[in-house]
Amino acid sequence: MAITYDEFKKVEIRAGKILSAERIPETDKLIKLSVDFAEKDENGNQKPRQIVSGIAAWFPDPAALVGRTCMFVANLEPRTIKGFESNGMLFAVSTAEGAFSLLEPDKSIPPGTKAA
Repeated sequence: MAITYDEFKKVEIRAGKILSAERIPETDKLIKLSVDFAEKDENGNQKPRQIVSGIAAWFPDPAALVGRTCMFVANLEPRTIKGFESNGMLFAVSTAEGAFSLLEPDKSIPPGTKAA
């Protein structure tokens, strides 16, 4: 299904640095991430977002995600998954054969950078 360029422009893709990652209890697939998008609250403090992602099969130790900068859809409406609010979507790819990769920008790209 093709979409128009104007529809595509609505998708906000940003780099985000994973600050913490933990499995969601009683699930096989879900990891709760705290992600830095270089956003600040009204007092100027860092305001990370919580994002729930179904990538636990590839990360038995979620701590391996901490410190990585990945690409996310940053303007999805919040969604509650297993009781946890998710405020974005992690970009990743996988194959039927089980290959998996996060989409990660070059190390020089800081959190919050918007894809052009």
